[in-house]
Amino acid sequence: MVSVGRHPNITLLAYSEVESIAGFVGNFQIGVRKKARFVNEELCTGCGACAEKCPWKKIPSEFNLNLGVRPAIYFPFPQAVPRLPVLDTQNCAYFLRGKCRACEKFCPREAIDFEQQDQHLDLEVGTIILATGFKDFDPRGDPRYGYGLLDNVLTGMEFERLVNSGGPTGGQLRLKDGRIPQRIALLHCVGSRETQEGSGHPYCSRVCCMYSLKLAHLVRDSLGAEVVEYYRDMRTFGKDYEAFYERVGREGVDFFRFDRDIQVSAVDGHLNISARDVYTGLVDETPVDMVILATGMEPQADQAAVAHTFGISRSPDGFFLEKHPKLAPVETATAGVYLAGTCQGPKDIPDSVAQGGAAAAAALSLLDAGFVELEPFTTFIDQQKCAGCRTCEGLCPYGAIEMVDLTDGSEALRRVAYVNEVLCKGCGVCAAACPSGAATQHGFTQEQVFEEILGILQVA
Repeated sequence: MVSVGRHPNITLLAYSEVESIAGFVGNFQIGVRKKARFVNEELCTGCGACAEKCPWKKIPSEFNLNLGVRPAIYFPFPQAVPRLPVLDTQNCAYFLRGKCRACEKFCPREAIDFEQQDQHLDLEVGTIILATGFKDFDPRGDPRYGYGLLDNVLTGMEFERLVNSGGPTGGQLRLKDGRIPQRIALLHCVGSRETQEGSGHPYCSRVCCMYSLKLAHLVRDSLGAEVVEYYRDMRTFGKDYEAFYERVGREGVDFFRFDRDIQVSAVDGHLNISARDVYTGLVDETPVDMVILATGMEPQADQAAVAHTFGISRSPDGFFLEKHPKLAPVETATAGVYLAGTCQGPKDIPDSVAQGGAAAAAALSLLDAGFVELEPFTTFIDQQKCAGCRTCEGLCPYGAIEMVDLTDGSEALRRVAYVNEVLCKGCGVCAAACPSGAATQHGFTQEQVFEEILGILQVA
């Protein structure tokens, strides 16, 4: 990100949100809201004096998954680029009570600006790459795991923050009562490969097996605690992944294969894992000190809204839908809009990097070509037949139809439909629904269809 921020040909709009999009490939008009930080970007040097002097320091930290705290003015995460703080107006004493302004008093550059407003930017771009990422599955809705109800039941992401040296505990892993855990259980497929309604998603999240093995390795290496991994199937599919699985087994990690039938409960001051062994059919009871849940990936909460804004489709699992899973894995049905990373589906880091490079190459090749190839089977409107009923305009899934004035010299006669062939994908919905027969697809006129039928009959 540092390289991106310093590149002369890249404009980085951090803490911003796309609100609207219009136009088509090669000619997109983007409306962006740049949110107010209440910090002057030209003056701020990122010294952190404002965050250090802020008296309100007990706000749950989003970056640390609410396991730690932050001040009311803070850096979103340690490696944030650009290194500029953000003022949280929901928790700032000045915005709540009209008093304090300590950050303003202690800022050596006088960069704090309490009057700053959101900026609205209008940009013209040729192509768009969506890389909005994923959301971690929330296991609170499944009572089998006791998450949110029992102490020392964590998700994999929460465990990552606790063992990180820059995390809320400085890398010191402790139980709720301060003890060092002696036995830890890792539960796979939490929220993934579930067919029961409300307990998760039917697809495999792909990364859970490998990051569970990584967490087991970290526990064995840093704490020396016993580790038991409860898995359904071990899916180590990538390069050298199987070798890492074997290495973790040699480090003393125990593996227990179960299938759906598992329960986490509190018994006599510790956690108890009850699971049915796939091989023997017997229920096994294992006491542990801590449980780590390998939660899967799911689409972002605003995935549907983003898909609507950019005019793209979603697959049944909620992720963005590519044009073709094999022949066009980074393209979408909307020309000029490309996908990269886990917004398109669960994938690990190497696959995300590869898809990001492919999306960048596809966008660059389109811009470098200087022209756009269109599908030949688009729809056209016979404006003399068009009655202006607007039926086709409401049905077009790509927003390719608009109403225009039919003129006779300088005089506007009436409103008729017009098809933008750059946006049209030739789906034929308008042609099938047009009550006056004004909408027709190139290559599929009635005369052509009847001639094909007659040709078939003659051969027969």
